[in-house]
This record gives sequence, structure tokens and C-alpha cells, in this order.
Amino acid sequence: MTFEIHKNGNHTLVKVNSDRLDTNNAPDLKSTLVVLSNEGEKNIVLDLSSCKYCDSSGLRAVLVANRLCEDAIGAFVLCGLQPDVENLINISMLHTVLLITKTADEAKKLLQKKENLK
Repeated sequence: MTFEIHKNGNHTLVKVNSDRLDTNNAPDLKSTLVVLSNEGEKNIVLDLSSCKYCDSSGLRAVLVANRLCEDAIGAFVLCGLQPDVENLINISMLHTVLLITKTADEAKKLLQKKENLK
């Protein structure tokens, strides 16, 4: 399976189990994220720690996830960026719009802090 989905209390973790997020699997990721949103999930953590390459369709899937969470008044966190993917995020200036953490654990802690502020 290309993605692992783990529901963790106040959020759902989606881990990409591929070294590439591109035109071959990004549409499936987008569909998965839309289904999660339609099921009522408003906080999503996307773990790209296994992903060494991302193209524009992968970035679109990331942006869809961010928009879905914002629309649901939730939070989207991107984590585990490998150097080439992080470089693409920075070049695209997405690091100024997205919540990004090093690990899924840091993302979980960030979401817990956000929940406590409500």
C-alpha cells in the first residue's frame, strides 16, 4: 500500500510509503485526503519521511490537504521532509503557508498545543 492511515485521537496521520510523490500516486493521495475530510477529519498530518522526490502534482495534493483542513477550521501539518522535497517546498514558498515539523511526534505535539488554546 502506498499510504498508511492512522487515526490518533485529535488527528489522522497519513504516511506516504513511497520514495516518490508524483503523477503516479498523487491523485490517490488527493482522493484519500478528500475522503478523510468528508468523514469529518479536520486535523491531518502528512508524513513524507520516506519520500525523496515530489513533483507539481504532489505539491497540489499537499495544497488540497491544507485547504481541506483550513475549510474545516482544522490544521494541516507536513512532516518528515527529505532535503530535495524540502528544497522544492522552499522554492515554491510553501514553507510560508504550511505548518511544517521535522517528525510526526512534533506534529502531534503542535496539534495538541493548538487544541489546548481553543
